[in-house]
Amino acid sequence: MSYSHHRRQVLSAGAASALSLLWPWSASKAAAYPSNPIRLVVPFPPGGPTDIVARPLAQLLSDIVKQQVIVDNRGGAGGSIGADNVATSSADGYTLLMATVGTNAINQSLYKKLPYDAVTSFTPVASVASAPISVVVHPSSGFTSLQDLVSKARAKPGTIPFGSAGNGTPGHLTGAMFCTAAGIELMHVPYKGSAPAITDLLGGQIPVMFDPVQSVLPHVQTGKLRALAVSSRERSPVWPDVPTIAESGYAGFEATAWWAVFGPAGMPPEATEALQAAIDKILHSEPYIKQLASIGVSPMRVPLGSFQKEEIAKWGKVVQQIGLVMD
Repeated sequence: MSYSHHRRQVLSAGAASALSLLWPWSASKAAAYPSNPIRLVVPFPPGGPTDIVARPLAQLLSDIVKQQVIVDNRGGAGGSIGADNVATSSADGYTLLMATVGTNAINQSLYKKLPYDAVTSFTPVASVASAPISVVVHPSSGFTSLQDLVSKARAKPGTIPFGSAGNGTPGHLTGAMFCTAAGIELMHVPYKGSAPAITDLLGGQIPVMFDPVQSVLPHVQTGKLRALAVSSRERSPVWPDVPTIAESGYAGFEATAWWAVFGPAGMPPEATEALQAAIDKILHSEPYIKQLASIGVSPMRVPLGSFQKEEIAKWGKVVQQIGLVMD
């Protein structure tokens, strides 16, 4: 059994217990919306960071609203293909996007010809979760600390490769941010998703990777990979002995991946409000919080519309600084 499949089973098993803590669902709202299954588009392949966050949420949401919430993986172009699929769908509340910091913040500055507008093409529904980006290495790399990586990168500029889930992904941009902060040059190797990058990292084909914690957590726990640092303001509860980048000598450094639910622009207010209420209940349930914590992820409850605009501005500066533009 693959780890990702096993992990889905574990997360699903906890979903039933989470429901016992959820507040009663309004019968009148349920009768009005939803009355049909809901499609939750995950704009990345199965088994990746976004998929891992989306599946337990979809199951709990299904149980609350009494309609099936179907996860639909549509990867490609840094998440833009899946995001555009939602942006151009009917705004009836039955097609939703499991959005990421990439699809609904970074891509706005990254792509010359983005087929959607990250703000005006969508209805912000609810923030869901956030996680730090990890700096992980293969044990054979010889890197035992972040400073060790920096020292060797300074000795041989541009020769040490680091992998990411793709150009413009949070892992890529966090790696670029770190190179700027540390005054080093690493060679970026973009992959088509986290899974193939992790496969090469495990095989020793690349020595370093920047990716959200939940992607690499099991491999660090088994000793197949080594975590050097995390990009969050505080240490990750799942890795209390792994320092932050900030405390490793780069004060103020912080970058996080996040996930949120968006619908097409013009969704009916009653659908948006019903989904917001349901997701808020899920994010307040202790079992769900523990499920996320077990994979290094934290619930995130912020005013999504204003938060998104702040993130677009923040990551836009990073994209501009490194001079990255994609067609």
